[in-house]
Amino acid sequence: MSAPVKKVPIHLQSSQNRLLIKSGRIVNDDGISENDVFIEDGIIKEIEIGKNLIIPGGTRTIDARGLFLLPGGIDPHTHLDFEFMGTVSADDFYQGTKAAIAGGTTMIIDFVIPKKGESLIDAYHSYRQKADDKVCCDYGLHSAITSWDHKVKNEMEILCSKYGINSFKMFMAYSFRLDDSELYSAFEYIRKLGAIALVHAENGAIIEKNTERLLEKGITGPEGHELSRPEEIEAEAVNRACVIAKQVACPLYIVHVMSKSAAQALVIARDRGSQVYGETLVAALATDGSHYKHKCFHHAAGYVLSPPLRPDPTTPQFLMNYLKQ
Repeated sequence: MSAPVKKVPIHLQSSQNRLLIKSGRIVNDDGISENDVFIEDGIIKEIEIGKNLIIPGGTRTIDARGLFLLPGGIDPHTHLDFEFMGTVSADDFYQGTKAAIAGGTTMIIDFVIPKKGESLIDAYHSYRQKADDKVCCDYGLHSAITSWDHKVKNEMEILCSKYGINSFKMFMAYSFRLDDSELYSAFEYIRKLGAIALVHAENGAIIEKNTERLLEKGITGPEGHELSRPEEIEAEAVNRACVIAKQVACPLYIVHVMSKSAAQALVIARDRGSQVYGETLVAALATDGSHYKHKCFHHAAGYVLSPPLRPDPTTPQFLMNYLKQ
């Protein structure tokens, strides 16, 4: 018979796992109220409007009078410790999630992108190895689909049923893009799995031809980036992805919508009955593509991303207005 467990008196228990936030202005989607919040073991146990909370002795207290309490943010699109085009992203899972916590983001969703010839399952485990011992906040994973065959389908089902992956990303640009027929098949299977499709929407074939033309003209600097993939190239791909997804009734999420035309294509598709969603970036809301013409290469190069920032200076406010809707 095992010895009885001796209960530690409540006033001697560690206060590290118990926290009272007093008099903060709690911000929710339906309004703002001034309440006390009691948290234990990282879980909100009680919110008291009348400030009559009964809490254990030794609880750590923070006076939040005059301050806002916001729900933790979720960043659904990060690339930490990501190997791409011969380099690795500057932030690993420790640095990236440490920064996220400092800014009020309490969960990220990163992307498992398999290397050429690597299975989805092996790539998933590789990312878990990179992340598990480093992350400072909650995290989840999307899985990228960079080729299409029966093996990929089988592994998608395993990722869904065994590992809880329910979002799959396809590319319409870059060397590992899927063609329209493959997108159709992938969307159809994603719907069958009860998952959601994510798409990087740019017309990769036209970008390649534009790049050839620009290189022939000797345009090799950052200014050529937006020229090779102008706004209509993004909008066309957004529309095409929405049309394909609608054929098989697959829910669709367009990542990093960066232009007026792309946002409008998304709204038109939704008005036609498609189940589509879009995300944009802070960069698209805070700056524009005028920096690509800056005389300093390093300054201009710091603004390169895909799809690119747009030269129209009214784009940030336009996208912000759509976010308000």
